[in-house]
Amino acid sequence: MNAKQFVKKHRDDWKQLERLTAALSKNKPDLNGTGINQFYKLYQKAANHLSYAQTYFPEQDVTHYLNGLVSKAHNLLYKDQISSVKQMRHFFSTTFIRLLLEQWKFVLAACVLFTLGMLGSFFSVINDPMSIYSVIPADIAQNVDPEQLGKNDGQVLSTLMSASIMTNNIQVTILAFAGGITFGLLTVYVLIYNGMLIGALFALFWHSNKTYEFWAYIVPHGMIELTAIFIAGGAGLLMGYKLFVPGRLPRSLHLKIQAKRSVQLLLGTVPLFVIAGVIEGFITPAAISLEAKYFTAFATVIGLVLYIAIGKMRLEKHEQRFNQKEGVSAKQL
Repeated sequence: MNAKQFVKKHRDDWKQLERLTAALSKNKPDLNGTGINQFYKLYQKAANHLSYAQTYFPEQDVTHYLNGLVSKAHNLLYKDQISSVKQMRHFFSTTFIRLLLEQWKFVLAACVLFTLGMLGSFFSVINDPMSIYSVIPADIAQNVDPEQLGKNDGQVLSTLMSASIMTNNIQVTILAFAGGITFGLLTVYVLIYNGMLIGALFALFWHSNKTYEFWAYIVPHGMIELTAIFIAGGAGLLMGYKLFVPGRLPRSLHLKIQAKRSVQLLLGTVPLFVIAGVIEGFITPAAISLEAKYFTAFATVIGLVLYIAIGKMRLEKHEQRFNQKEGVSAKQL
């Protein structure tokens, strides 16, 4: 594709972004209002186009034009973002949901990898209980006693212990995310291995007829915790995929572009881990019935579904309002 074809293909999007940027700057509107979602999409497109133009048309006018346009849009989009509570609310209510919906296939792939690891180790330990030592460290496996499950209920973990559990889970998530830079190979390993840990423990409690009890102590915090891990793992897989299949752009540019999106997905999981850590530290070991523990898990799933569903409806509503307001695309470049 030459520069002329490149301009002809994308100029409508650029002019639309240019017009919206000028309008937003002039009126100084609240960026959380109608139009922010389309504005963000156009900005992302223009940023990708700029990277392409810098690589293939570095000295041509279109590159200088895009550089100025992306700079103006960036300054407007991220102005006072760090200190603004409104921007933080917008990130979790809109930006994070949009990225999650765009990359759901990679999140699903992360879930599948985890499930494969879990099922593999489960059937392995079911057939040969001693194989659990090949999955779980010996000192941990020796201290797991299904008969002691629930004996210490009521001894709620301290705030420090809860924070320690949450920190460990976040470390696993960061590793799954950062593994994307290894073309996703480390991410695949982390997802499968952590699935194997759960599967091996599941099989151990299966042998002792403690399946119902086992999951009662896993799912209350596990539903949110695993969702966060799958999102972070999906972000890592996304980076790895883009490094494997860079298309026309150099891998270094693809890494730069996708890393930003993946980091945003990772940041979106932090509140999930905070909630999961609180549940794991104070509710899971509490002296309550197993049914109450399952109800907690059910409530977390309903909360997650509502969070995503409401966010999706908000995105669709904003986009519909923007399209009605903006009408036809911009003039030719």
